[in-house]
Amino acid sequence: MARSTARPVVRLRSTAGTGVTYVTRKNRLNDPDRLVLRKYDPVAGEHVAFREER
Repeated sequence: MARSTARPVVRLRSTAGTGVTYVTRKNRLNDPDRLVLRKYDPVAGEHVAFREER
């Protein structure tokens, strides 16, 4: 089964500078810009913004 190019796997890196990452998929048609999600950073101990890295 081929992977769709419309939903690539992206890595989200914490903006708190702790080096924590999450891996997710995004719909490139709905979100053409870099994805920013607010998720929990266990090193910082709080919810922070995670930005898509390329």
